[in-house]
Amino acid sequence: MRQHLSGVSSASAADMREFDDRRTRPAQVARPWWPWPAAVAAAFTLAQLLLVPPAMGLGWDEVIYVSQVSSHAPATAFSAPRARGVSVLVWPVTVWTSSTAALRVYLAVVSGLALFLVMRVWRGRRPPGVLAFAGLLFWGLWITVFYGPQAMPNLWVALAGLGAVGCFLRAAADRTDRAALWGLAACAAVMALMRPTDAVWLAVPLAAAPLLVRRWRRPALFAAVVLGLAAGGAQWVVEAYTSHGGLIARLERGSEIQGGLGWNIAVGDQLRTLAGLSICRPCDAPWPNPALAVWWFALPVLAGGGVALAVRSRRSHDTLLLTACAVTSGVPYLFFIDYAAPRFLLPTYALLAIPVADCLAWLAVGAARRRLRPVTASLVALAVAGHLAVQYVVVARLAARTDAQHRDWAHIADGLHALGIKPPCLVSGPTTVPIAYYAKCLSIATHGPNVNISVAGIRAAAQHQNIAVLVPPAGRPPGYAAAWPWRPLPAPPALAGYRVYTPPKTTVSSGSAIG
Repeated sequence: MRQHLSGVSSASAADMREFDDRRTRPAQVARPWWPWPAAVAAAFTLAQLLLVPPAMGLGWDEVIYVSQVSSHAPATAFSAPRARGVSVLVWPVTVWTSSTAALRVYLAVVSGLALFLVMRVWRGRRPPGVLAFAGLLFWGLWITVFYGPQAMPNLWVALAGLGAVGCFLRAAADRTDRAALWGLAACAAVMALMRPTDAVWLAVPLAAAPLLVRRWRRPALFAAVVLGLAAGGAQWVVEAYTSHGGLIARLERGSEIQGGLGWNIAVGDQLRTLAGLSICRPCDAPWPNPALAVWWFALPVLAGGGVALAVRSRRSHDTLLLTACAVTSGVPYLFFIDYAAPRFLLPTYALLAIPVADCLAWLAVGAARRRLRPVTASLVALAVAGHLAVQYVVVARLAARTDAQHRDWAHIADGLHALGIKPPCLVSGPTTVPIAYYAKCLSIATHGPNVNISVAGIRAAAQHQNIAVLVPPAGRPPGYAAAWPWRPLPAPPALAGYRVYTPPKTTVSSGSAIG
């Protein structure tokens, strides 16, 4: 780490002008920029494969996205807030295999490649060592490593957002750089394809900058942002009118599913998730150990230091734009929802990684006199190493816990098969979205965010499909199944107590009554 930081001494305030590729000295141009960023990106992929078991079963949200393009099981109900970007991302694998391991390896490799490409966009605006350091700081978070190989949208919004800011700055600095303009539009489209509402929040500063900053007052920049968002979000908008009663209705339904969007300070909720919670809803978890949360409090301080360095060197525009996008992307998840998931803030962490890297590099090799730099660099390296060690412990524990939970779901699916619940089949009950997928059945619900059938539809389907209502220990069956016969679920002792209600005299055919 010390050797790594020694290559970023130009991150000091006195040398910040060297971040502009137009001012790079010939000797620097001759050096290849890619070795350090490539090494960091490769390490990101390797960390995912080592720390998150490739065979770990799909989670609830993953099942919803993957089932849309998989032949393994019927497509699960797709609720209003979701977008199809992840389904498009995983399609190249799911179209030919149902292997979870193959999917996770694919996502780990693609996410590592995406990180490298994003750092490539930023080449010339930071020394290669600083870019690599920023990449390390971002993927070194347990949240990034844990969700890298998962079929979830937040990491891709983060990487596309960081790429969008880099392309914006390149296009603003060189009016002839058409590739940067196309890159800006493409990154905006990827964000909108993954999560349209998140894309809009993050892109607000990008759309406002050409209108407010004289040096960036260029219609092509504004057009690239807006048209990119429109292209990526077009399918979501069309689907709003074809399946959700219109755009406003879809937004309102999405807000309802998320508990109602409004003023709600969720900063404390996000803090509670740092101990390794994938979601906190309702968020009544205990406060994390201070050692797990110290980085979170250091983040705004170090980012502020990066901004101060940029202002001091009279090159504040790019850092301020990064910081503005980070702030707007985090606002809805810190102040407008009443629960928390750490992955929601991945775009914020990605955008702040560069200002934080600027600040840490300056503290390591720019703040002290030359003879003290070995000491300061060592201290920063030790602090970063300790931070990474803590993140490793959190992700290892969370991955093991999640893998065990997903194995339980698979055992329950095996128990349903043992009772004769086989395709074509419908399964209802708590947590049946992933369980039904593992059983190659369709998860059904008569209420809630994943509603896709009526009680009358269930009764009609009982004439020609296997139907099972899974009831956990101490749970009660829904009214329509209360009089159905039930049997205990064949499962390991740890899952004892589950009951399976099935309609009497169910016969199987290929029909369907899903509405």
